Parts: sequence; structure tokens; C-alpha cells
Amino acid sequence: MSGFRRGARLGIDVGRARVGVARCDPDGMLAVPVETVARDSASIARIVALCAEYDAIEILVGLPLSLSGADTASTTDSREFAAAVAAASDVPVRLVDERLSTVSAHAALRGSGRSQRESRSIVDQVAAVVLLQQAIDVEKNSGRPPGTPVPPAQEPA
Repeated sequence: MSGFRRGARLGIDVGRARVGVARCDPDGMLAVPVETVARDSASIARIVALCAEYDAIEILVGLPLSLSGADTASTTDSREFAAAVAAASDVPVRLVDERLSTVSAHAALRGSGRSQRESRSIVDQVAAVVLLQQAIDVEKNSGRPPGTPVPPAQEPA
């Protein structure tokens, strides 16, 4: 595990109505679901609280690019959410490519025998697990942090 930075991380799957949260252990062995946070005025504060609770060294926010790699309406939403988290937290925030994480999550839940309706409450958490596990694997294989850093908010001059 040469280039892997030790420490717990949070994976965040940003949706219009809900935000899925996953975490990994400090050695990055396993990503697990944490909770689904309602997307409202308190969601950023809840993410920051979970970051403190799990002593996370980094928050990885999924960036839902189109299959061709282009931005979508959801991409802009995720960038804005990540910037708000970065502004509210002293923990580094990174945007990671999450193409197909929600699709993979739905497929995994279908494979486990759950209907779409039964899966709705946890699909966001599973998508967060998928994107976090992918990000951990990228760092372990490349020795470099995954994705791109979200700059902390600048103080107005």
C-alpha cells in the first residue's frame, strides 16, 4: 500500500432530494454505508458533523459526469454542494468521477432481490459506497489522491 494515505474518508453521493453518505476504515479496506441525509438547509452541517464523528481526513464528493465526460445539470449541483461543504469544513474536499455509481448501485440492489421501491431509501448510500470504493482503489493503484481538490472558500477582501 505504498502511496495510500492512512485515514478514514467519507464518500458523498449528491442527489436533488437526498445525499448518500458512506465511510471507509483508516486503512481503506472497506467502504460501508452510513446514512441518507435529506437535502435541505441542514444537510451541509450534517455532513460536517459526520466528518467529525468518523474523524475523516477527506471528503470525496461524487461528480456525475455524462458518459462522454461532459458536465450535466447534476455536475453543477455536485460542484456547488462540494464547495459548500469545503466552506463549512476544515477537512479537504475532493470531487471524484462517479459515472455509473448510481447505475451500479441499482444493479447491485436488484441483484440482491430488492425492488426499485424498496431500494429508494438506501440507493444513495450504496452509490456513495461505490464511488468511495472506486476512489480508494484509484489511490491504492496510482499512489495519488483521487479526483480534484475543491479549493476552500476564499475570505472576501
